[in-house]
Amino acid sequence: MKILAALATLILVPSLAMAAAPQPAQAVPPGMYAGRWFQIAQILQTDHHPCHEGVDEFVPSAKGGFTIIMTCQGYLGGPRSVSAHGEVTPGSGGAKFKLSFLGGLIRQEYWVLDHAADQSWALMATPGGNFLWLLARKPALSAADHATACARIRALGFDLAKLTPDR
Repeated sequence: MKILAALATLILVPSLAMAAAPQPAQAVPPGMYAGRWFQIAQILQTDHHPCHEGVDEFVPSAKGGFTIIMTCQGYLGGPRSVSAHGEVTPGSGGAKFKLSFLGGLIRQEYWVLDHAADQSWALMATPGGNFLWLLARKPALSAADHATACARIRALGFDLAKLTPDR
């Protein structure tokens, strides 16, 4: 039950938008929705975050779309995991997608605001701008890549003082 409450907090609260996120800066190639992404840092507009050291595993589906398996370490215990089905939003250049949790009972839209040309890092947010994640293909970013990503976060209008590390 605690996992469901934590999931609801991370999924439902973003839909209570205060200020809109900027539109995605560029198209996203299909390869972005495959493989492992590590959560490096985030801006969360809530005091409750159920876990840390998040890892998102994207698995393309034969029927189109993808499955995402999100795993993290709980602050009060071991690993926590949840999966969702994802579909890229038509006409978004691949930069927007929707996730369906719990068999479609909960749905949330996410935007890839920007990403490195080599797809080594990406910035993902909720449309309301209340949540932002810095994701990377490796568990850590080089100092140069971290500085570049932080400069983009600032340029997109997010407050870097609210960026908290996840690892």
